[in-house]
Amino acid sequence: MSVPTDLSVITDIEALKALHRAPMSRASDKVLDHLDQHCQAILALSPFCVLSSQGPTGADVSPRGDPPGFLRVLNDRQLLLPDRVGNNRLDNFANLLSNPMIGLLVLVPGMDETLRINGTAQITDDRRLLAASEIRGKVPKIGLLITVQEAFLHCPKAFVRSGLWDPQKHIDRQQLPSYGDMLTDQVAGLTAEESARQGDIMAKRGLY
Repeated sequence: MSVPTDLSVITDIEALKALHRAPMSRASDKVLDHLDQHCQAILALSPFCVLSSQGPTGADVSPRGDPPGFLRVLNDRQLLLPDRVGNNRLDNFANLLSNPMIGLLVLVPGMDETLRINGTAQITDDRRLLAASEIRGKVPKIGLLITVQEAFLHCPKAFVRSGLWDPQKHIDRQQLPSYGDMLTDQVAGLTAEESARQGDIMAKRGLY
């Protein structure tokens, strides 16, 4: 489908609001400036979050995962997100050097509601903070010290509509090529052999 050349677009907040009902008070007034007992309970059970940032070259969003409670609550306004072995692209970290604003979407498997956190982040290599995030004898080299500006629950409708946690809706992984095969198709000049070699290196580095 081609995009119409005379596409109708919305460019101001009043036009946007005109298309929607006003939010009810439990939606408009739910934003906290700290992590209350419910936020902290969700964080203690969460093994996964999505991190977003905005830098001079654009936006980035990436998944982060570890055993439940890996997003460590330091106090009711600060969190520590440890960094683990990955692809070393450093997309979010590079963004944060120029713009400290971040967003987190915190998920708990089987729970349709999510926790949203907005705030600022500093990249820290301070082992006094990072030591408590040690796993399998490995202390993360760096982490994000996150200062909470907004924290609020998000309703379950997206997860109900998608059936994300419903095993009956999970795909057979064989419906798609392997990660390595897809990268071979996407990366110019990358052969299957070289992709496999790099994959082996990453596997040997482990998770931590």
